[in-house]
Amino acid sequence: MQALPTAMADTSTTITDAALLRMIWLASPALPVGGFSYSEGLEAAVEAGLVRDEQSAGDWLVDQLHLSLARGDLAVVAAAAQNPVRWPQLDAWVRQTRESSEFRLQSEQMGRSLADVGWVAEGTPALRESAGVAARTQPTYPVAFALAAQATGASPRQVALTFAFAWSENMMQSAIKSVPLGQSSGQRILARLAQEIPAAVDIALTLDDDTRQAFTPMLAILSARHETQYSRLFRS
Repeated sequence: MQALPTAMADTSTTITDAALLRMIWLASPALPVGGFSYSEGLEAAVEAGLVRDEQSAGDWLVDQLHLSLARGDLAVVAAAAQNPVRWPQLDAWVRQTRESSEFRLQSEQMGRSLADVGWVAEGTPALRESAGVAARTQPTYPVAFALAAQATGASPRQVALTFAFAWSENMMQSAIKSVPLGQSSGQRILARLAQEIPAAVDIALTLDDDTRQAFTPMLAILSARHETQYSRLFRS
């Protein structure tokens, strides 16, 4: 495992009870940002016979966590939490790397919905100004999440862990609905993902503008197919 760059290393921040509750709230599926509406290609993978049961669904999501989320959006979340004033450049990268209309719609709609909830960063005047501009221009979801979470005083690692768990819970629910699976299967999948999240975050924290990437051709193909899939539960 690579050593974390100094600028992105976890500072072992201890946050207050109120801040911790805000982080939990931000990760909650009850927050009306619409994450439950998307399967991120999983429903198309079920249609194609690539995901068939609990084991294959868990394998698919673990691979997606490490090969897609950790190398792209998680790295963006950590970078935006570390330096919120960089949000316009990071937001542009997210928009430019969405490989299907469906993926772009998801990141834009969820970012807009999170801004509508009214999360505004606290702290220095410069930080409040940056967050205010971001709210008005409605950044994509990874950037909006980071701007909302960093106001709690959490470290970039803690913010990335929260984002990854929120993603995992939404994707577990997608698997339950699309395979379909029972609730116990869903909880076992979530337990697998929770075990994998720290290693994925470790990788995300090592990535910078030159090493961050978004290259998942099979996932992009499945997402594009899902946009015209005849029968589906999830939004495209």
